[in-house]
Amino acid sequence: MSEENGTGEPLDEESRRWFLKSVAGASAAFGAIPGLIAGTASEVSAQKEAPSKALGSRADAARQVRVAAAQRQYDRPSVQHPVNGDESQYPQRLGNFSKALPHNNLGEVDLNAYDALLTAVGSEDPADYDSIPLGGTTKLANPLAANSWILEGPDSHSMSMPAPPSLASYTESGEMLEVYWQAVLRDVPFAEYTANNAVTQAVRELGRYPQFRTVTSNTLFRGETEGDGVGPYISQFLQKPIPFGAGTIEQRYRVPVAGDDHMTDFTGWLDIQNGAAPAASNTMDPTPRFLRNGRDIGEFVHQDTPSQAYYSAALIMSGWGTAALSDSNPYLNSLNQDAFVQFGTPHIIDMVTKAAVAALKCAWFQKWNVHRRLRPESFAGLVQNQITGASSYPIKVYFDGSAALETIFNQTGTYLLPMAYPEGSPTHPSYPAGHAAVAGACATMLKAFFNEDFEVPVPVQASTDGLSLVPYNGAPLTIGNEINKLAANISLARDFAGVHWRSDGIEGMNLGERVAIQILRDYANTYSEIFSGFSFRRFNGTEVSI
Repeated sequence: MSEENGTGEPLDEESRRWFLKSVAGASAAFGAIPGLIAGTASEVSAQKEAPSKALGSRADAARQVRVAAAQRQYDRPSVQHPVNGDESQYPQRLGNFSKALPHNNLGEVDLNAYDALLTAVGSEDPADYDSIPLGGTTKLANPLAANSWILEGPDSHSMSMPAPPSLASYTESGEMLEVYWQAVLRDVPFAEYTANNAVTQAVRELGRYPQFRTVTSNTLFRGETEGDGVGPYISQFLQKPIPFGAGTIEQRYRVPVAGDDHMTDFTGWLDIQNGAAPAASNTMDPTPRFLRNGRDIGEFVHQDTPSQAYYSAALIMSGWGTAALSDSNPYLNSLNQDAFVQFGTPHIIDMVTKAAVAALKCAWFQKWNVHRRLRPESFAGLVQNQITGASSYPIKVYFDGSAALETIFNQTGTYLLPMAYPEGSPTHPSYPAGHAAVAGACATMLKAFFNEDFEVPVPVQASTDGLSLVPYNGAPLTIGNEINKLAANISLARDFAGVHWRSDGIEGMNLGERVAIQILRDYANTYSEIFSGFSFRRFNGTEVSI
């Protein structure tokens, strides 16, 4: 066996002599170093040979673990990628994402630019992406990432999703009406929903659509897991203080002032579609607030990093003691060891963050290479042109006469969607939501490591002014339900901002959940502990054992 220089290359003779001299010098200065004894090159080589042989079986085993994981992913059934047909049905690409490309004066995309995007997606050549004509200074959000590889968990191209609702469908119309109402109700505290007249109107209007027929003023804009309907709208993990190193972070955040909406005039809206920089910025409240309404939570997901909320949740739960850990944690009953590198906080946080990036890669493939769904702000442009007679589109504006649209028109003079962010949506397609895919993956990891039935101690909710936390005295809140609620909060908060549809969030969460399950399957056989496996409940309530 030859010595190496740290890069895997054998040492030349001069370097070998320098290496041996260094070892001898270190031995003289500090005493004998275990495993290294000064001598000739052949003696040192011989002494290093024995441990290398002992490590051979370990190296073989390590390789086999990786090969087995790769083989398991390779053996998964091939999948189809269904689409909603909008791209082929509408030659003008009315149902597809085109933000940052050039558009005409109605906001319809330049077809040559869109075809250049399709060429790049088909070729996967970075040069083709750089050849896509842009309409302004804003760049596209990393479409080439759709083709990157993942070494842990599933390949991004091996995960399938249902097709999103089509442009002219009743379902998409209902989702658009929900987003309009979320814009109208941004500043209403969640704690006041059951007593708010506009909320009652929203429930009545949305109830005309099959997907919203069971919605009440208490469940409006909530997620779709069983736990989403229990307790306050906002998850405890976005309210309770976060233990952070030697300190504690109080979850009060800078948020925009009430009524701080954007992109409500057609010229400004069109400039943003063409990739211009926003002409204004958010007007921020000088007083930090606990999250208490749609505008607040929309700003949280404007400024967060992908795994931030789940990292914080892991820190909060880790402070609740071993009773909050999953029963399958092998160190709960260990006589001589505590969890740390394995099944402790470092391990949990590592799994949460690695799942986030894998989920984003899977979402990016679906966004750019499969669906290319338009954003709600673009659909609102179609609504504006249709209602005003500027153009006619094959869409069904089922919400003519809606109190939400009437309110928006009275306030802005248009039927455009009031956006919480000056720049509107990001410059990547809508379906699935990246935040939601991350939410699904990270929430699944948290449920795999923590006890879903553990009751949250001393639950709270934000006061209606967001200046304090007040006790919550209702039904018990459990870790599992509050993790699910956290995932839904983060996913659907993007809808409050106007940048996503409900199905972007719900199906994005489901995609992320499946990504995390595949990562857990890859890791399940890598532990040296006596480990019974991961067990948790999926978003649909079914039990999973890995």
